[in-house]
Formats: sequence, structure tokens, C-alpha cells
Amino acid sequence: MVQSAILGFPRMGVNRDLKKATEAYWAGNLSQEDLLTEAKRLRLAHWNIQKDAGVDIIPSNDFALYDQVLSHIQDFGAAPERYTNSNLNPVDEYFAMGRGHQKGGVDVSSLEMVKWFDSNYHYVKPTLQDNQTFKLSASPKAVVEFKEAKEAGINTRPVLVGPVSFLHLGKADRGQSVDPIDLLEKLLPVYEQLLVQLKQAGAETVQIDEPVLVFDLPSKTKAAFKPTYEKFAGLGDKIPKLVFTTYFGDIVHNIDLVPKDIYAVHIDLVRNPEQLETVAGALGPKTILSAGIVDGRNIWKTNLKRAIEIAETAIQKLGKDRVIVATSSSLLHTPHTLASEKKLDPEIADWFSFASEKAGEIAIIAKAVTEGPVAVREALEANAKSMNARATSKRTNDPKVKDRQSKIAESDYNRKSEFSTRISQQQKKLNLPLFPTTTIGSFPQTKEIRVQRNKFTKGEITEAQYDKFIEQEIDMNVKIQDELDLDVYVHGEPERNDMVQYFGERLNGYAFTTHAWVQSYGSRCVRPPIVVGDISRPAPMTVKESKYAVSVSKKPMKGMLTGPITCLRWSFPRDDVHQSVQAEQLALALRDEVIDLEKAGVDVIQVDEPALREGLPLRSGKEREAYLDWAVKAFRLATVGVEDSTQIHSHFCYSEFQDFFHAIAALDADVLSIENSKSDAKLLSVFVDSAYPRHIGPGVYDIHSPRIPSEQEIKDRIEEMLQYLKPEQLWIDPDCGLKTRQWKETKEALINMVNAAKFYRAKYAK
Repeated sequence: MVQSAILGFPRMGVNRDLKKATEAYWAGNLSQEDLLTEAKRLRLAHWNIQKDAGVDIIPSNDFALYDQVLSHIQDFGAAPERYTNSNLNPVDEYFAMGRGHQKGGVDVSSLEMVKWFDSNYHYVKPTLQDNQTFKLSASPKAVVEFKEAKEAGINTRPVLVGPVSFLHLGKADRGQSVDPIDLLEKLLPVYEQLLVQLKQAGAETVQIDEPVLVFDLPSKTKAAFKPTYEKFAGLGDKIPKLVFTTYFGDIVHNIDLVPKDIYAVHIDLVRNPEQLETVAGALGPKTILSAGIVDGRNIWKTNLKRAIEIAETAIQKLGKDRVIVATSSSLLHTPHTLASEKKLDPEIADWFSFASEKAGEIAIIAKAVTEGPVAVREALEANAKSMNARATSKRTNDPKVKDRQSKIAESDYNRKSEFSTRISQQQKKLNLPLFPTTTIGSFPQTKEIRVQRNKFTKGEITEAQYDKFIEQEIDMNVKIQDELDLDVYVHGEPERNDMVQYFGERLNGYAFTTHAWVQSYGSRCVRPPIVVGDISRPAPMTVKESKYAVSVSKKPMKGMLTGPITCLRWSFPRDDVHQSVQAEQLALALRDEVIDLEKAGVDVIQVDEPALREGLPLRSGKEREAYLDWAVKAFRLATVGVEDSTQIHSHFCYSEFQDFFHAIAALDADVLSIENSKSDAKLLSVFVDSAYPRHIGPGVYDIHSPRIPSEQEIKDRIEEMLQYLKPEQLWIDPDCGLKTRQWKETKEALINMVNAAKFYRAKYAK
């Protein structure tokens, strides 16, 4: 019998229940007991969804109140002392590491948060000390949740982040010099204790995730795999059987690091199906292959015929007793259920499959390869009909878009003049001071904004009434910026629901959901639009609001757009057309918008590309360079149609620039704003080493935390930045948009930021 398995399930619940509970707890409106009760209810509901779908192997410990890596940090006693010495209870200590804490006499910032590989999910980085010790929690979360499922009559497979990946994905704390991988010998006893406890609790197998195997790894990390898994093998029957799990890429280049005597190995055959033959041939004689053939990262219905063919190929090589069919990765990256989508066009809805539906797909595949296709004939026939309907639909193809793409010329990728010429013209027009201050784009989305937007969506107020409300919000935002004395304003984006969804709703080629929420980080959820066909702009998207904002502002006003790569990466892209084609179509649509903004009197236009780094292929080489080539071209195609005096900005979140700095420079944006508030300022050295001539705003405080940075704290950050950047290069801004913050904390933080900038302005003016 071939079993079916899921590597992880979405946590938020069908109605974003976890988000609502955690935010109520943070606001003081829900007790800790009630929060934990709600979390337990969600776990049980999710296990039952998978059980009822017929899935054989159901994960536990894939749930987290904030982040799964953060849960490991706490369970392994790896929380830095600034948190453990704060006398917070375990739940509040956990949240303090994730989002900071500033009340009750405790003031700690959050740990660094970065993208989970090339996904839009963010994890909390393990942050380690030179004298680091590890100690297993008295009640390890993995054991507690396994027992919880067992009591409910569901036998699960606990999920752990593997020790090598945990350390490789970590970093030394500020002021520390430890190489995390050197802590392996200290960490392994904690894993051994945890695995023994799981075995004693009744766990037969454990999914141990080592996704870093898809990277080009340094020699020390490579060398860590053999002793780690030899030590686990030496424990024999004292621990559960281990499923060595990888995803998001191929592992052929690291195939020699896969333990030969491991119980099972999981590989991602959606992302890299070509690795099947090599990996299957390299497995130990008894090792089981877990074949990831249902996409854990996208929402398209699985082509069951193709998936079954891949599973059959694996069975031919290894036999039915040595193959498990599985999701390619955790389903964390997909929405909860398609059943919630009552307003989707039935034609399009038939093309989709969300997490709950994917559970059914994986069970169907397992039954098909175990009992034969005839056992699931109706399901296969319905699936084939869906595949054909999508392939032949007129919604997917627009000849006008393809014709415009065919006419793109090399000159369409270049600004009229070099930066040195542009910046002098821009300075003459904008007349900005040294250390100019600005924000990244969005201001707090208040309850009133959401209420009015909802009323407009439901038809309870007219378009004219809604437009008037938005103008009043822009007026207020401008007035606040007048009071703060910022140098370059933003209109605050009160009309926008999401930085990608807003644009997708105004472009041809997109489809939208009402409940297809996906966790981005913590309680933050996004509802990615879906690219279903060729993309074009039928009309201006932001010009009306930006033109009004310019008319009521006495200082330069930024026009705010989301870049082509981010629009693509933060959507669910098509899987039938290369992403470079989709990016180019988005770039042409945005090019029209940029030119229209300039015509409307907008002198500063910010085209955000926070997802540029996220899309970078995980390994260096031809694939990475090919991606950067088309991604940079897409950005330039979108932005270079303006005059020299129009200043182009771009924003990047959580980017390790040393990996792709040449591409950042090639974007040719006049001003970059980057997330650097929780990163070591040494990362800015790449701008010095490469003699970067353009302007930079490295983000002086963390907006993902509610804590308010002091003026001195911001001065200290600026002082660090000036070790790497020239005063005339440096812009002062938060590290991201302020949409998720409250007005009180926003104003207080910005007052401190402006005062710090003025201090340095006066200092360098002497």
C-alpha cells in the first residue's frame, strides 16, 4: 500500500481565527487561557480535515502561535537573555521575541525576521551567543501536541526543524562572533532528548526538516550532516523512525549528504521533478521515498494524471512498499479551503485547489497507485475535464498583450541620462535638505477606513461618498506630515486594501478571492490575487488619489506603486507560462501608470520591489543570473519612461544584498529604501565596497513591532550607517510601511526619527 502524507497545514483557520485570537490577546481583550484554548481547537479541526480527506500521515507540531522556528528557539532554551531575564511568562516571552515588548517596565525589540527560503512566509532567526547553551523545555511543544492529537484518536507524525537547518538558518547575536554551526555538539543532546520523549509518547515516525540541503552549502554545514544523523541512528529504537525532509529545490548536488540508513527521504518533485531518478538511485536499500507531487506553494488544481505518472515511476524504481505520495512542502503557503469562495466565477474556481482540497488530491493519488486508476475513475475524469477547460479558456490569452510584448526595444530599458545628471535636476526641483526624511508609503489603516471600504464594496455608500472620505483621509495624512515636518510626503494609501491586491483588482488577467488568506508572518495574513491570464492595464490605477495629494501638499509627494516582480511573487502566478513573461506584462502596465503619474505632477515615484530577493533562485549559477536578468529588465521597463527630473525610488524588505548587489545597482533607481533596522549595519558595507553612487534609506526602526524607538536609539542607528554611507547619500525613514501600526505609536516614532535627522543635519551643516 502506498500511503499519503501532508507535510504541514495552514494555521490560521477557515476564518483567520488564530489571527483574531492572537490580536485580541495582544490588545488585552482575550485571556491567555482562552488564546491557548482557541489554538487547541484549531489544531484539532485541522487534524480532522486531513483525516476526513483520507490522508494517512498527518503532521503535528506544524502549528505555531507566531512561527514554527520561534517555537523551536523557545523549546530549545535558545532565547537570548534579554528575553528570559524580563520575567515574562512563556507565552509573552515567545511573542516578545516575535514582535517586541514595551510595557510593564519591559522594553525589548524583536528578533530578526527574514523570508523562509524563496516563499513569502517570514521566520524568526535563531539568534545565538558565544557562550550559548541549550536546554529542552519541561513540556516540549512537539510532545504536547502529539499527545493532544493522540487523545483525540489521531496518530500524527511530529514535525521538527532539523538541527543542521536550525543552526544554518540562525545567526550570531549583535556583538557576538559565534558561527552557529559550531554549536552543533551542544544542540544535539536536546534533539536526542526530544526524540526519545516523542518515542515514549508513542510517535512511530518524525518528520525532520532539513530544507537547507537545497542550498549551495559551506563546507562546515555540509560536514555537520554525517555526524548528526549517525548519532541519531546510533540511538536505534529509542527514537522514532526519521523522515529526512527537503523542499523548495533539488538536492542532487548534495546527494552525498543524505543519510543512507534513514527511514525515509522526502523530495520536492513539483519544483524539481528531474531529481527523482538520481535521488531514488542514491537511497539506501530500505529507505522509503516520500514523493512531493502535490504543490504546497500554489493554488492550481493538481494534474492528477501527471502526478500519478510520477508516483508510478517512483514505484517502478523502488516498489510500492518504499513510496509515500505527499505534498511538495507544507501547505502553510496555501489558503485554507476553496469551499469558502462563494463569489468566484465557477469557471475559474474549477481550476483551483486550496489546502483542504489538496488533502483530498493526495489521498486520491495514493488510492490510484495502490488500487489502480479504476478505483478513482470519476475523480480522474473530472480532473482531466478541469485541466482541459483551463488550457482552452479564452480568459488566458490576450493577443494585444502579446503583440505589445513583441515590440519591446532595448531602449525601453534605459533612463535618458546617468544618475549624476538626474540627481542634479532632481535636487533643483525638489530642494531637499541633507538627511531627507520620508516614510515608506502606507499610514495606519484605521477601523474607520476599513468600515468605509466595506460599505463601498457592499454598495452602501456611493463612489462619490467614498472618494470624499478618501480625500479627507489624505488631507489628514498631509496635515500630520506637516506637523511632523517630514521632507517628502506620502498620501498614506487609505484607499488600498493590500499593496498587490489593489493593483491586481485594476488589471486585466487577475482573479480574486474573498477568504483565501495566507499567513505572511505572525498574525499578518495576505490574500494573494491569482494570475489567470495575460495582464494589461485598462485604465489609470492610482493617478486620481496621487493627483489630489499633490494638490493639497506643500512638499514633494510620492506616488506609490508596487513593482512588477512583487506583483508577481505576491500573487499566485500562472503555472502554464514562464514567470518572466508574466513579469514583463506587469511591467508594461506599470510603465503606463508611472508615465501618467508624472504627467499628473507627481515628481517622486516609488516602485516597491520587496519580493525581488525572495524570487532569487536558491542556488547560484545560470538559473539565478537568468532570473536577475529578467527581473531587473522588468523593473527598468516599468520605471525608465520618465524625465530626468522625476525621482524614482524603490523599497526592499529583509534583503541580504550581498547575494545580488549587482542586480540592485542595475535597477538604476535614484533612491533605495531598505530594511536594515534589525540587521547588522555591516551589511551596508557592500554599498561602500561597490562604490554605490545613488541614495539610500536603510530603515532606522522596525515597524513590525509596536514598541517606540527613542530618539537616541535612532541617532545610534544613523551613526552606524554613517560609517558606511556618505551624508549626502543617506535618507532617514522607517524600515517599511506603517499600515499595521496604530497612530499613537506611529506619530511618536516619527517625531523621534525627524528629531534625530535634524540633529545630524545640523551637525553636518557646520
